[in-house]
Amino acid sequence: MGCQLQAVIAGGELLCAASHGLAGAGVVPLDQGLSLMPMTNELFDAFTGDSAAGASGFWRLPGGFGRLLAQWSSAGPVAYVEAEYFGGVGEQQAAVWSDGVVVLGPLHTPEGRPFPRAGSPIAQALRRLGAVADAAEDEFSAVRLDRHRHTEDWIASRSGRGLS
Repeated sequence: MGCQLQAVIAGGELLCAASHGLAGAGVVPLDQGLSLMPMTNELFDAFTGDSAAGASGFWRLPGGFGRLLAQWSSAGPVAYVEAEYFGGVGEQQAAVWSDGVVVLGPLHTPEGRPFPRAGSPIAQALRRLGAVADAAEDEFSAVRLDRHRHTEDWIASRSGRGLS
């Protein structure tokens, strides 16, 4: 079974306000006061222009989008996360912006490498956003990022809930 995710994560109010009116943007609540905005094709295309290359080594973070995340982070920390797994093998990437600058990452754990002691890139990013996990789970599970396995599922879940 696979897992594929490309999304922005931040506090719910921050993300709803910041993404308002942005083509292709929609917000889905997570646990612990965080929300997720999936990187839709429409959102990606709006910031990619003629270049499909991702910023800072990310697969689906358009070059101009990092500047927008930096702006949003003046209201609170904002993370961009990516994960891709199939059959238990894959990789993760994450970065966090706060007060207009990158304060974590970009972190990358490539395929075949174990996570560092500090945890997966996404777990570290979630921690910077205030997520708390206990000994039985990591931050990924604590905020319920495991609720869906693919970005498309997050997109579908937001449209069914009438969220921004």
